[in-house]
Amino acid sequence: MTRIVNIRPSRGAAILAGVLPIAALVLVYIFASEARHAANPADKVLPTLSAMADAMLRLATTVDPTTGRITLISDTIASLCRLGLGLAIATATSLVLGLILGIVPLARATLGPIVTMIAVIPPIAVLPILFIALGLGEASKIALIAIGIAPYMTRDLAAYVAGLPVEQFVKAQTLGANSWQLAIRVALPQLMPKLIEALRFSMGPAWVFLIAAEAVASDMGLGYRIFLVRRYLAMDIILPYVAWISLLAIAADAILLFVSRRGFPWAHGGAR
Repeated sequence: MTRIVNIRPSRGAAILAGVLPIAALVLVYIFASEARHAANPADKVLPTLSAMADAMLRLATTVDPTTGRITLISDTIASLCRLGLGLAIATATSLVLGLILGIVPLARATLGPIVTMIAVIPPIAVLPILFIALGLGEASKIALIAIGIAPYMTRDLAAYVAGLPVEQFVKAQTLGANSWQLAIRVALPQLMPKLIEALRFSMGPAWVFLIAAEAVASDMGLGYRIFLVRRYLAMDIILPYVAWISLLAIAADAILLFVSRRGFPWAHGGAR
């Protein structure tokens, strides 16, 4: 008897299995939306697909007279710039600290508790402090993203480096490698796939911190737009914006996975 745990669908079957639940949710939404509008044509809670398409087309093609910009494009660029800078700072910081904490036991004993303490502080709770210290501009929003994910990435990377086989470091030192060479030549190449994986897992929280910061103080951005139109119950804008954010996050995850598989196929079982 074939056990369900041993059933491995083909690539086509796996894609179909993944699409079916999404299609089912869309159909349920369509039926529910049509039913609500049949009872109340002015209903705003579940806008029809055509209403959402019209709203997004208007935001994606019409220049806002108050800003002189196309709303969807300007919001997307603003949010992606903040997200990219925050992720870049967090990635660079966690890479350096992860290598140091993972290789140098003295540094791990000294800085490890500080990193752990920062990691348990809810980043959203730090947001008012950042606004007071850095102002309401871009710096506070970028800092929230970096502070929100860097400690977790640092702990993950440090634990990975510390778990590498000790024999590798012993042999490298036997061949004359110093501490710098141990980090760059031994640990770093093995750490890169883990770094990309940690970055992929941090994308979700990074988006949460970005939207939270934009909702509190901003004049442009995807999160800002969602919280701006909520007062008008503009679900025909909110829902497409949420879907657009999801598509951007999925695209970023796919790009990072592609880079990891192409650059480090050995970390994925040799798959390209």
